[in-house]
Amino acid sequence: MIEMELNKIVIDEKRHDQLIALKEKGGSRVLPIVIGLNEASAIKLKISGFNPPRPLTHDLIFMIIKELEATVEKVVIDKLQENTFFAKIVIKTVSGELKTVDARPSDSIALAVRFHAPILVDDEIIRQYELFNKEKQ
Repeated sequence: MIEMELNKIVIDEKRHDQLIALKEKGGSRVLPIVIGLNEASAIKLKISGFNPPRPLTHDLIFMIIKELEATVEKVVIDKLQENTFFAKIVIKTVSGELKTVDARPSDSIALAVRFHAPILVDDEIIRQYELFNKEKQ
């Protein structure tokens, strides 16, 4: 697994294209992931420090996890199938037990940003992406 960090968020409301770029922590590899407008906005608002008067969906999930005295331990992007990324959120309960929940990468990253949790990507996914880009050129 490679630890990545959020590098860039691109929102193009006219073309309805949104993506996040994850960059290898301490490295140079980048992995772009296309996401929905709501998730891109949720990530961008949190990073910019904006606090809505009422909680948005990812803020609500954050508050529920915190109220249950749990935390997001890490986010793992572990599969790329037919140009679709798959992820898991690893939650640590108050008793120290780790629970894994399937989720979209965009939702996972929106929670990782809120919990300051690491984002891990399977090295094979990065290799697949790099191979795909070389074949396109």
